[in-house]
Amino acid sequence: MSQARLKIEVAQAALAHVDAGMVLGVGTGSTVNAFMDALATAKIPLKGAVSSSDETTARLNAMGVDVLDLNHTGDLSLYIDGADEVDGHRRMIKGGGGALTREKIIAAAAREFICIVDETKCVNVLGEFPVPVEVIPMARAYVARQLVALGGQPALRDGITTDNGHLILDVRGLDLVDPVSTETAINQIAGVVSSGIFARRGADRVLVATETGVESR
Repeated sequence: MSQARLKIEVAQAALAHVDAGMVLGVGTGSTVNAFMDALATAKIPLKGAVSSSDETTARLNAMGVDVLDLNHTGDLSLYIDGADEVDGHRRMIKGGGGALTREKIIAAAAREFICIVDETKCVNVLGEFPVPVEVIPMARAYVARQLVALGGQPALRDGITTDNGHLILDVRGLDLVDPVSTETAINQIAGVVSSGIFARRGADRVLVATETGVESR
């Protein structure tokens, strides 16, 4: 089965967790795009959605879903998003699409976070995918030096400005055997907005599309 088909399978499986009338948190990325397509086809009536990116907002608006401000919704019942990597403890690396900060905020505000992935995203130890770190532009060089001190090899993501107006450093080589500690260390660097390590607040459930069906982990 192709990776594109696996994304569609897990996207459709996620619909079973969406209740009519809820305010739904919606992530960003190709698997989430498949989920939004499935949601539009299923015609589940939502009270509204909280979006993690301008791209997702545009797709939700085109579907006729009201996009709401998290400041006005309060905590959310459910957030659905993908991941670039996820381990057996439901900890993730996210932010390949550049929306990591808003994704992390919505995940923190959601009572349940369901991560939807295909089996190629599942790993034993995080770190093959580089860790995105969103930084305030004036702090780029300083943050990069601090990331090197942590053992990382940061590289500026060329031509990318986040929806928040910031830059992204993609960091390879970090020790992620204890991703909570590494996430905490990165968060404490002045000038860092957010990191793409989602370990302090991981997923509550991971739906994984495999060749033999969708598994809940």
